[in-house]
Amino acid sequence: MAVGSCLLLLLPWLVLASHSPPGCKIRITSKGLELVKQEGLRFVEQELQNITVPDLHGKEGQFHYNISQVKVTDLQLAFSDLHFQPQQHLVFNISNASISLRFRRQLLYWFFYDIGSINTSADGVHIHTVLQLAKDEAGRLKISNITCNASIAKMHAGFSGTLRKVYEFLGTFIVTGMRFLVSQQICPSLEHASLVLLNSLLDTVPVRNYMDEHIGIDYSLLRDPAVSTDTLDLDFKGMFFPRARENQEMENHAVEPVIKETERMVYVAFSEYFFDSAMHAYFQAGVLAMELQGEKVPKDLEVLLRATFFGTIFMLSPAVDAPLQLLLQVSAPPRCTIKPSGTSVSVSAFLNISLVPPGRPAVQLSSMAVETKLSAKVFLQGKALRVQLDLRRFRIYSKQSALESLALFSLQAPLKTLLQLTIMPIINERTKKGVQIPLPEGMDFTKEVVTNHAGFLTVGADLHFSQGLREVIEKYRPAPTVPPSSSPAEPSADPRQLQPLPPTPSTSPGLDP
Repeated sequence: MAVGSCLLLLLPWLVLASHSPPGCKIRITSKGLELVKQEGLRFVEQELQNITVPDLHGKEGQFHYNISQVKVTDLQLAFSDLHFQPQQHLVFNISNASISLRFRRQLLYWFFYDIGSINTSADGVHIHTVLQLAKDEAGRLKISNITCNASIAKMHAGFSGTLRKVYEFLGTFIVTGMRFLVSQQICPSLEHASLVLLNSLLDTVPVRNYMDEHIGIDYSLLRDPAVSTDTLDLDFKGMFFPRARENQEMENHAVEPVIKETERMVYVAFSEYFFDSAMHAYFQAGVLAMELQGEKVPKDLEVLLRATFFGTIFMLSPAVDAPLQLLLQVSAPPRCTIKPSGTSVSVSAFLNISLVPPGRPAVQLSSMAVETKLSAKVFLQGKALRVQLDLRRFRIYSKQSALESLALFSLQAPLKTLLQLTIMPIINERTKKGVQIPLPEGMDFTKEVVTNHAGFLTVGADLHFSQGLREVIEKYRPAPTVPPSSSPAEPSADPRQLQPLPPTPSTSPGLDP
């Protein structure tokens, strides 16, 4: 009984441990899916136009036939639909489509032999596909499975050549066989397009990549996508890491982003953890420090500092004319706070002021604590999330005594000006590049609107394709593992090659009228 009670007490903690909150969350709505459908439909048309139909040959009584070089000449996808299906699926339907084909024929009926071309039309084509979405081992979104059903309601054939009238009544055998073969080739073509080509497009989504020489970001999915009737939600880890310690983990105790809106095509949410991990990674990399020495120290500030510490400098003679050095170094990882009213960053640092005599060790004049608060303007440009920082509050005080803090009061305004005019532009130049949002190549955001919430912010936007699916897929198309088959041979003009032509097992089921 005691063990059972302990398990009941631990259950809430076990549930929380198994559900890690995301640092970044993306929601794709039905409006975004409609845009994807329009681009995807063009891609499906191109794939179906390239379907390969095997040769058809056989006989029915005294009627021998050989069909080759089947090509799709026209494709009309009249009605199509792409929608979400809980819990992990996308459903793509094509209804009442038509496919026009042209192929070469060899026909032998008794002693009459004919060659030429046949134009056929497959009408009432229905295709129903269900794509299952999942997280793979690397944390990347993938199409893990596809279910496909295709059918053709009816098929017509138009004969040409010297024996057109003779063979029209025998065309049933050919049309029935071609209807079977074409319907059997639709789903394999779409399965290859989904599991190979579209997955190669999803491979362009950044999962774990380097930002610069100091840090990288982990955009791996935490779990399988959550699909409702109107939305698809993706939970990304959204954690930055120092490149020197790539396996280092930072626990996420921030508020989990919650996206309730569905009006825009896509929403991206970032928690405080996303920004905190970036600053923590830079802190761990040891790059949150800046040094000004000699001529880099503004002249007015140098005069004021030498006047402030005149007594100390005078006692160091003959080092009176030695250059000044200012070392500003962050003492703890900065923290981000997101409120409905805005976003801010709190930074604690220390400032060491020293004299640096040539050829001699530096002589410290003062060491003071610095507390600053920066306002952060977060915005999205293209696929890059960028941050513009501005100094709002600045305070210095002595770590030694309150009396020394009072003596440093006159330095507060000029040092704040130093930060605003010298250091903040350098920081903003480094953040100007931004961080890429995990979207496939060729897809960008437009009309972005940033909204702050308690503990996280969201970016609502529309989508547009800067490159077509085909263009991106061709760029990253996997190399073929099997050598391409040779092109079909031209039909023979010798009717003896048609005697006999036994039906192949693959075409036999389609020869019954």
